[in-house]
Amino acid sequence: MRITYRSAEAADAAQLLEYLKAVGGETDNLTFGAAGIPFTPEQEAALLERLAKSPHSRFFLALDGEKIVGNACVNGSDNPRFRHRRSLAVTVLRAYWGRGIGSRLMEQMIAFSREGGAELLSLEVRADNERAKALYRKYGFSSYGTFPKYFKLDGRCYDVDCMTLDLTAQAQPDRS
Repeated sequence: MRITYRSAEAADAAQLLEYLKAVGGETDNLTFGAAGIPFTPEQEAALLERLAKSPHSRFFLALDGEKIVGNACVNGSDNPRFRHRRSLAVTVLRAYWGRGIGSRLMEQMIAFSREGGAELLSLEVRADNERAKALYRKYGFSSYGTFPKYFKLDGRCYDVDCMTLDLTAQAQPDRS
C-alpha cells in the first residue's frame, strides 16, 4: 500500500461526497452518518475551490491509488480577530486505521496552519473516542473542557471534549 497525500480540488467533489457517506456509515464518532454531508457535488466543488484559494483553510486527501481513504480539513477565518486560530477535522476509513494515515494528515494540517501564521488549533472529539484523543495528544493537543450533550444519536446524547494546540509553544510530537 502506497498512500499519497494532496490538497483536494474541485474535481474531487463527487468522490469526496461518496467517501463521506462511507466513512459516516462506519462510525458514530462523527457529526454526520451514512447520509454524509447534505451538499450537492456542485456545492462541494465550490467549497473545495474556496478552500484551495484561502491562505487560512485547506482540505487534504489521503489516497490509495485514486480512492480517497482519508481526509482532513483546516478552517480559518479572514476576520483579523480570529485569523490567529484554526479548527481541524480528520477522518480515515476503518479499513485503513492503524496505518499512520491520521498522523500524516495531522502533520499536514499542523504544518499548513503554522506556515499560514496560525497560533492556535482547536477541535472537538467525542468524549469516549479514546483512539482519536490519543492521536491528538500525540501532537500536543490538550483538553480544555467538555461540551455536554453535543450531539444526539438514536435518542442518546454524547459529550465532546474540546481540545487545543498552542503553536507558539509547540514541542515536537511524541512519536513513541
